[in-house]
Amino acid sequence: MGDKTFEVTTTNFESEVLKSDQPVLVDFWAEWCAPCRAIAPIVDALAAEYTGKMKVGKLDADQHQDVLMRYGIMGIPTLILFKGGQPVARITGALPKDKIVSKLAPHLN
Repeated sequence: MGDKTFEVTTTNFESEVLKSDQPVLVDFWAEWCAPCRAIAPIVDALAAEYTGKMKVGKLDADQHQDVLMRYGIMGIPTLILFKGGQPVARITGALPKDKIVSKLAPHLN
């Protein structure tokens, strides 16, 4: 966990993600997932760069599978940007930072 990210769990998902007054990027990841580890520094960098514009949380896919099922997540890493309690952007796989930013930017005005 980076110093600008927070842990998302089944317990705090509603309060920290769905009821947040700012957009929340959730990184669905697992310890054993090499592509998840590959994008972790990008996710941490986004958390630092977008402080005040979006919160960034990490959800351990192995420990909170009910949330993955709720959002139809079949593969990790998956990044979902929630705005106003709704998923507005979904990125699956380890993409370069510029591709991730291009999908998030339209929702962060």
